[in-house]
Amino acid sequence: MKEVGIFNTEEYISNKGMCKGASLSDDDLSRPIIGIANSFNEMVPGHNNLRTIAQYVKNGVYRGGGTPVEFGTIAICDGIATGHAGGNYVLPSRDNIADSIEIQAKAHKFNGLVLIASCDKIVPGMIMAAARLNIPCILINGGCMLSGGPFRDVKNADASTVTKALGMYQAGLATMDEVQALTTTCVPSSGSCQFYGTANTMCCISEALGLSLSGTAAIPAPYNERLRASLETGVKIVELVQKDITSGKILTLKSIENAIIFLMATGGSTNAVIHLCAIAYELGISPSEIIDLIDDYSKKIPAIANIFPASQYDMEDFYYAGGVPAVMKELKTLLYGDCMTVSGKTLEDNLNEYKFLYPANKDLIRNLDNPHDKLGGIAIMRGNLAPNTGVSKPLGIHEDVRQFVGKAICFDSEEECTLAISQNKIKPGHVVVVRYEGPKGGPGMREMFKASKMLDGQGLERSTAVITDGRFSGTNSGCFVGHISPEAAAGGPIALVQDGDEISIDVINRKLELHVSEAELVKRRESWSYTPKKLKGVLARYAKLAKSADQGGVLE
Repeated sequence: MKEVGIFNTEEYISNKGMCKGASLSDDDLSRPIIGIANSFNEMVPGHNNLRTIAQYVKNGVYRGGGTPVEFGTIAICDGIATGHAGGNYVLPSRDNIADSIEIQAKAHKFNGLVLIASCDKIVPGMIMAAARLNIPCILINGGCMLSGGPFRDVKNADASTVTKALGMYQAGLATMDEVQALTTTCVPSSGSCQFYGTANTMCCISEALGLSLSGTAAIPAPYNERLRASLETGVKIVELVQKDITSGKILTLKSIENAIIFLMATGGSTNAVIHLCAIAYELGISPSEIIDLIDDYSKKIPAIANIFPASQYDMEDFYYAGGVPAVMKELKTLLYGDCMTVSGKTLEDNLNEYKFLYPANKDLIRNLDNPHDKLGGIAIMRGNLAPNTGVSKPLGIHEDVRQFVGKAICFDSEEECTLAISQNKIKPGHVVVVRYEGPKGGPGMREMFKASKMLDGQGLERSTAVITDGRFSGTNSGCFVGHISPEAAAGGPIALVQDGDEISIDVINRKLELHVSEAELVKRRESWSYTPKKLKGVLARYAKLAKSADQGGVLE
């Protein structure tokens, strides 16, 4: 049993008075001290319900015999930050979150930690902190939001549908009144976005890693089941402290492999690649090894679950279909069942004991013999345009454009690109190249989903493609490749592309090629130069320290 009540030991008794200054009693300090890392704020829909989640977690900690102490950390919403300079801060916030939790937990000698989050960079940032700390940790997310009503060909509208509608307006296919009305109806509740984007992908991956209790990742935010799961999480963290089941016993190379297998089977966000690399880095595992594993498993694991935007089934449907446990049961023979989880039991035990609340949906979650797609959910792309890899998502790309050849039209920022789209300058056959948006060049590696959604709204989803050294959201559709490394700011080949160059994208065979002679590229490189942006504060530090996307965008 793990020793608790450290502030009652002779070594730390001198610190006890300050703890009592925070209204903690001798009895409180004799119990396991559980840090509650709460990313609540009033601006982000995925986080404005987390005060209630935290209260139920604290109730559970008390019930389990521990003492909860809550503290806050930041949380940025990609949907609010996208399309402007705020997007530069989103990926850097991940490392800030990991740092802040590490600092708080180390400085105050927490016995255990509950991580409360929901959205894109917050969940991986918290998992990175758990990997660093190697104390008992559990992550509980705030749940997905409910979907809006139908809009044109979209069965269940979400926040990204507004961007598509804006593209329709620019093409004369919708009115501004319709776009404005959609902003009111598309997000009817708190929670992470309704689709299988980065937020829900990373919440599900936390469960697949064994860091969240079974069946909790996909519970919608408004459901009472979410609160019961929060209370159970509070009880369970005290048990983990007593049994000394630390994050280091849960987060391992094997558990990451389980998460990769799950990712392939469900077609999650491409951003999961950069986050899994970063989590591995914190565990002392080479991100290159993770990239190779993702590439390997993508050729073996078919997509057996199909969630919006790849289908009309949203995250609430996925919850009713059985969520993560239902998928992992279908994958059971391929997984490392002996991995420890926060239940205090192995993954195999969890799957054997799990009781589903609702009937199976055999169309949403299929078996390995009847997949939605034989291609894995994520594709690692290579070629002379991406020597150190790029990332795509076959399940999010229509079969008509999984192999695409077109002419480059180049933009040196997201703003230049979206302006050109709004002016209807993108035509069928174009490969839209958005560069200098990588970790160093952006800096911060902004998401380019706005460009692809606008093109979708203009009816160009199947006749154009988008490639970038930036990132994409899980809501992307059309032919796209992101995370191109080396990035333009590092002199990668993407910096040398010129308007009119022929580019071929072959998602099936994982090839990204620029059809320009080597002699011509050498000539272009001789005249190429790069002047870094004048930066200050956090972005200056990030641009100086950030590694490339294929290395997880971590800080050196």
